Amino acid sequence: MHIVILGCGRVGSLIAHILEDQGHSVAVIDQDPEAFRKLRSGFKGIKVTGIGFDRDVLTEAGIERAGAFAAVSSGDNSNVIAARVARESFGVQRVVARIYDPRRAEVYQRLGIPTVATVAWTADQMLRRLLPEGAVSLWRDPTGAVVLAEVAYSDSWLGEKVCDLESAAHTRIAFIARLGEAVIPGPGLVLQEGDVVNVIAEDSSLDRIAAVFGGRVPGKGAH
Repeated sequence: MHIVILGCGRVGSLIAHILEDQGHSVAVIDQDPEAFRKLRSGFKGIKVTGIGFDRDVLTEAGIERAGAFAAVSSGDNSNVIAARVARESFGVQRVVARIYDPRRAEVYQRLGIPTVATVAWTADQMLRRLLPEGAVSLWRDPTGAVVLAEVAYSDSWLGEKVCDLESAAHTRIAFIARLGEAVIPGPGLVLQEGDVVNVIAEDSSLDRIAAVFGGRVPGKGAH
């Protein structure tokens, strides 16, 4: 697949190297010709200096034959405009834009432009490592109403069936991360120490679910 990347910063250059290593052809666009120094000396892809949403620049980068487009420059507006041009003018199906402003990212998601909200994602990742309790979202649907979240649980649930935890919290556990592997919970699966529980639920229900997970097993004494 031919893939066009807007922005040759640390993220753009890393993506370009990974894609090239996987056998894809890559073109990188940046307004600053000095930015291409971040690419390794053996990079075989196309380097185009110019504005990422300019049609001629995109054409020079091979957008007309591209199967995907990633906008990861430092400007939210440039990323969104370029993503829209790639999709609406050139018909690229796989398009994603990096957005720093999480409020703006939600708006663009609703417009059908897949976005990675850098600030929100980074905050979530930091919180996962700082707070051992509660719920931290890993994914949200474009409307923001449905989330996949990692939810902490109290030790009193260890040894209990996962289905009982689901029943108590009135939720659905999408999968358990156990010893580096993802496990889809069956009716007899028992929660073990070290398990990471991932729930799919409505965002408005997360606090309630986290409270149940963090409490005692119904009818079981405190440990």
